[in-house]
Amino acid sequence: MEETLVLIKPDGVKRQICGEILTRYERKGLIIKAMKLLQTPKELAEEHYAEHKDKPFFGELVDFITSGPVLAFVLAGKNAVTSVRTINGATNPVDATSGSIRGDYALTMDSNVVHASDSVDSAAREIHLWFPEYK
Repeated sequence: MEETLVLIKPDGVKRQICGEILTRYERKGLIIKAMKLLQTPKELAEEHYAEHKDKPFFGELVDFITSGPVLAFVLAGKNAVTSVRTINGATNPVDATSGSIRGDYALTMDSNVVHASDSVDSAAREIHLWFPEYK
């Protein structure tokens, strides 16, 4: 079974749509293996977004993910990484199809409600960062 990390970002938590988002993953047959609500420490945010460290928007990413509580969870299932990314929709809500999480709920490229690992390797790294106690 493949695993992936999903974050409902501060905009999604603030808008109280976590239940709707979780339901979409569960209806697909994905299993919640771990979950926690937390205020993201700056150090964790910087490590999570380390690949963007030299990009001009790095500070904005860190500021946003630390701006309010995040619901972090690990999902497992067949092709979990691809399934979750399909359910989430395109990163830019303008390009996200209706029926996807971002197509239905995202407001802007910056406030796009969810994050999901983009590969099995990224998922392993991100799960370890957000859930060091897991496994």
